[in-house]
Amino acid sequence: MEISVKVVWPSAPLTLSLVHNALNAIDLQITDSSSKFFLQWSTYDSLDHERAYFNRSTALSSSYTFRKSLIRKHFLSRAIYAYLKKNPDSLLSNAAPRTYEIELSFADELDEMWTDELWDLGAELDNHSWWILKPGMADRGMGIRIFNSKEDLHHIFENFESQDADEENGSEGEDASGTAVVTSQLRHFVIQEYILNPLLLDPSEFHLRVYCVAVGALKVYAYNRILALFSAVPYKPPQAVPSAEGNHSSVDLAPHLTNTSLQVNGGEQSEGEPLLTTANFEDIVQNVGKVLAETFKAALGNPVHFQPVPNAFELYGVDFLVSHTPFKTLSPFQVKILEINAEPAIELTGVRLTWILEDLFVAIGKVCVEPFFREDKVDDEWRVGDVRHNFVKCLDEEVRK
Repeated sequence: MEISVKVVWPSAPLTLSLVHNALNAIDLQITDSSSKFFLQWSTYDSLDHERAYFNRSTALSSSYTFRKSLIRKHFLSRAIYAYLKKNPDSLLSNAAPRTYEIELSFADELDEMWTDELWDLGAELDNHSWWILKPGMADRGMGIRIFNSKEDLHHIFENFESQDADEENGSEGEDASGTAVVTSQLRHFVIQEYILNPLLLDPSEFHLRVYCVAVGALKVYAYNRILALFSAVPYKPPQAVPSAEGNHSSVDLAPHLTNTSLQVNGGEQSEGEPLLTTANFEDIVQNVGKVLAETFKAALGNPVHFQPVPNAFELYGVDFLVSHTPFKTLSPFQVKILEINAEPAIELTGVRLTWILEDLFVAIGKVCVEPFFREDKVDDEWRVGDVRHNFVKCLDEEVRK
């Protein structure tokens, strides 16, 4: 069987080379001429979604068309909330941080929210518990802030407003972290509880970047070569620094932000595998797989915003934080899912770790691409929990044929 291929990654040369390398490693006959069988392994915006929709058995795409319930923070929060209402015993009740959604453009809108949708959060802030603000549709650490009072949250949005005004006037606002956002363009935010007992290594805070692949409708795999992305400076618990005016406080984000894009060294020395025992690591990988399975089940509960189809696959970068309770009986480690990223920042991964990405993309080719075009579509037994090509199968659901 001959197939034609469309590969488009205009601003991602590393990803482009990884895709071509994966195509060379799989057993398919690729032709330069037009063919009935068609693979498009490209950026989301470059995909021909209409062709994929009308050719379910012959055209394979590298992304689902509808998957907001996974990749938008406020949609994911909503999906998990609805899922837990129906499945209160799900492990997501502990693996997903408590989250509130807000939609606003101006700081003054918070005043009314404290008496309505943010009433419970206000009660938490009265006890000065710590929370993280995240824009629902931003990435690379943009707009992330840490706070523990109503006044501080109000001041954060006032700063965002001033940034808006500065941009309108053609001037640059003051933002030492370089992570300010324009609230008039990003109205949706989530407020997540801050995990106070993170597992620390080296002695920085870190989060796990787990590459996850969803295939068809629906199988989910986690790549067991997990990256650890570290903060730029050693971790310390959040500390509120009072302003000169005394009416608000701020928090240094450097010990808490682990995004590769914010590291001055580009992440080359900030990534690596956690220095844990083999048993520790296997325990964490097992829990990651279980949490991923429950998260995708939650997304399936909203078929408007997540529609897996048989002729698509997609790579996600899933961020987890590992909390550490040393004297816990069953396991001292608890993985917490933070967010799911479409088209993860492959280009920002250090050169030293490119071999991991090469193996990842070859595995995607063998697990997602090659079987779709194989004439003898034999469904061999690959059970949940089994490992092949460094992929751990996490979920196997028949959503639609």
